[in-house]
Amino acid sequence: MADDAFVRALETVLRDLRAQCSVRPDVREPEDDYPGFILYAPDGTGQGVYGVGLAEVADGVQDWAVEALWGEGKPAVWPECPAHPDSHPLGAAVVEEVAVWVCPKEGEVPVYRIGELPPCDANR
Repeated sequence: MADDAFVRALETVLRDLRAQCSVRPDVREPEDDYPGFILYAPDGTGQGVYGVGLAEVADGVQDWAVEALWGEGKPAVWPECPAHPDSHPLGAAVVEEVAVWVCPKEGEVPVYRIGELPPCDANR
């Protein structure tokens, strides 16, 4: 069974996923002793997600999203870097004790706090 801190972190990251990703997971708690959740893509494939911090959970959800987008024949970039569109995704990091999305080309400069991605018009 997942602990409360992990569940809150997952809910925060799923908020970002809903804001800027066209693929939605079917989130299920596993039947075994796995401490996290399984995210299932529309094609039925599943991936376990667990982490001890918000950035680590975001990294796991991002891995799932990239695979799920690719499986749907869509650009496998989530969340997309606003400074470099159609180029690369943002990365999850902890900067000054805050979990943020950063541009990998710009270093550890925060672009958005994790959980605060703005909605986009055309979900990728």
